[in-house]
Amino acid sequence: MELNAKLDLKEEEKQYKRSIWAWTMYDWANSAFATTVMGVVLPTYFATYIAQGAAVPIWGNAVAIGSLIAALLSPILGAMADFKASKKLFMAFFVALGVISTALLWFVVEPADQTLCIVLYILGTIGFAGSLVFYDSLLPHVAREGEIDQVSARGYALGYIGGGLLLLINAVMIFLGPRFMTGMPEAEATALMMRLSLVSVAIWWAVFSIPLFRHVSEPPARGEAHEIGQNVVTVGFKRLGKALSDIRGYKDLFLFLITFFVYANGIGTIITMAAAYGSDLNFSVLTILGTFLMVQFVAAPFSILFGKLGKTLGNKKAISLALAIYAVIAVFGFFMKEEWHMFVLGLGVAMVQGGSQALSRSLIGKMMPKSKSAEFYGFFSVSEKFNTVVGPALMAFITARTGDPRLGIVSLVVFFIAGIVLLRFVNVDRGIAQAEAVDAEMVEL
Repeated sequence: MELNAKLDLKEEEKQYKRSIWAWTMYDWANSAFATTVMGVVLPTYFATYIAQGAAVPIWGNAVAIGSLIAALLSPILGAMADFKASKKLFMAFFVALGVISTALLWFVVEPADQTLCIVLYILGTIGFAGSLVFYDSLLPHVAREGEIDQVSARGYALGYIGGGLLLLINAVMIFLGPRFMTGMPEAEATALMMRLSLVSVAIWWAVFSIPLFRHVSEPPARGEAHEIGQNVVTVGFKRLGKALSDIRGYKDLFLFLITFFVYANGIGTIITMAAAYGSDLNFSVLTILGTFLMVQFVAAPFSILFGKLGKTLGNKKAISLALAIYAVIAVFGFFMKEEWHMFVLGLGVAMVQGGSQALSRSLIGKMMPKSKSAEFYGFFSVSEKFNTVVGPALMAFITARTGDPRLGIVSLVVFFIAGIVLLRFVNVDRGIAQAEAVDAEMVEL
């Protein structure tokens, strides 16, 4: 009996580690979209071959529209997924939407395809963001309570490595590929390699999503007796209304969501607008790609470091430190003139980007009841997706009005300072205690 018990424990631990690995691999999978499509190759391709100058205003509005749609959908989707125990099914739909939209970017060839490019990017963003609602909501079910910070940070670290690895492959394609295409003009050959890079993202995203769907178990449904037999969309909207009411009862969780919304606007804008910003400053494609590659590989160990920092300093202090560094980055961005400045800015971003996001994701997981994980993560996703609505729209507006993208980037300082101030009013311990009390009541019922 004792031997069987040990074997069962060993098998249970093996399955736990496999599910953790499978969950974190989705960060590896989807980060290719974040780096190549959202981050550098598509914005640079758009600025160089499609928009042909003045990319910041156009691209900023495209980013804002896609993120706005995703943000509005997120809480409804989360409520629906909890009710039907269908987090993985909904996630699969959005993964497919993102993968197909990304693959179709192959057909964006000339300036006349500008609208097609923007529409496909928006659809891809919705797929990317929608899938993350369900991916994030699985975290409290996959990781043990004491390991949420480390698992979340590990996911971000794998994301940086995976996204960076494909970006490195794409960079080699873009810079070396044209040398072997002697019968084609260099600019045309480079454009072809960039389009192939976009297709490679779709393949990468699809293939490395498979482990999660195979090895992560679907959490049980949270449907109530009076909801049985009702339409899933109807229940989704009803739950959204109830969640809107409920979440205000979680004072510290609600305040943190507002706080995250504020500072995430600065973070999201730097991530999504950096390539277009560099292009408008006439920095070379080599400089922009090189900076993003550096960020990916330097950010991976810093994500792990911030996971440990969150354990020693506490999430609040570690996040505040990251926001202070971000404020310095935004000010430095205003004074950028030389191409090497882009690498300095990228190094600063690499130090704090993954850590601030990972600690934010894990902190929200600690302060929400597991029984409401998808519903409340839907609101987290709203805050997360709005970070590429308000920020890019503000940067696009200021740049369009002044004609100077530098004024657009320095305006982001306000988001980081406000975030630091608001964090001081979040009582994390009280928020965690409230979430644990709610889950304990659910178990008793």
